[in-house]
This record gives sequence, C-alpha cells and structure tokens, in this order.
Amino acid sequence: QWDFWVGEWTVYSNDESRTLAGTNTITKHYANCLIQETWVSAGGGGGFSINYYNPVRDQWRQVWVSNGYSIDYTGGLNQQGQMALEGELDNYALNSSTPFRGTWTPEESGDVIQRFEIYDAGNDKWNVWFEGRYVRK
Repeated sequence: QWDFWVGEWTVYSNDESRTLAGTNTITKHYANCLIQETWVSAGGGGGFSINYYNPVRDQWRQVWVSNGYSIDYTGGLNQQGQMALEGELDNYALNSSTPFRGTWTPEESGDVIQRFEIYDAGNDKWNVWFEGRYVRK
C-alpha cells in the first residue's frame, strides 16, 4: 500500500518557488513489514520514522522522531489512493500535544505530494504545517 513512497528522494516545497526542503531515503526491511524513513533537511536538521502495517488493527502506524518533537499517527489508504494518517504531534519544548495529520499522494509523474496539517484549537481549523513534492533521485 505504501510502496509508492519507497526510494531515494529530493524534496522541494510544493509551490511555484520549488525551494529545496531536503532529501529523504525510504527503505523496506524485515520481509517488507517495516518501512524506514531517514530525512535530512536542507537546513541540516533531520529525523527518522518507522512505519508498519498492523493487520490486527487493519491500519498503518508511523512513529516519527526529530530534534524537539515526535509524531505518532495511524490510518491507511483513503478513497483517493492517498496514505492518510492522523494522530498527535508532541512538542517537547512546549510540553504539549496537538492533533496532527498527514497525507502522501502518488502522482502520475512518479512524484509524491506529502502534506502535513496541524490543528489550531483556537480557530477550530486545520493549518498546513508542511507540503512537499518528492522527486525521485
């Protein structure tokens, strides 16, 4: 279900500027039961996630860890063929947890659009946190 994301990627902002955001390496492990992500941002930061399908719960789960925060969310393929996960972003500096969601959309070109949204409780709406275009190396 998530094989479209596996590979070596250069990631750009998904707007007219196409600013370099970083690079991402997505690999499969353990008889293809685990997907590992290794992110390096253009600014020098980074992060790491493990992603796996749980057949007991019939859902995918991603646990992301980076400097200062982590994300833990679950979901699966939606009607549009996107991988859609929803859960929480924990900000360590603020000692807070905020609803968070992400979608990965495969494009006909082979690119993948990754969109993250964070919930703004004060305004009762979802705001774009990051949107990137993955282009295969």
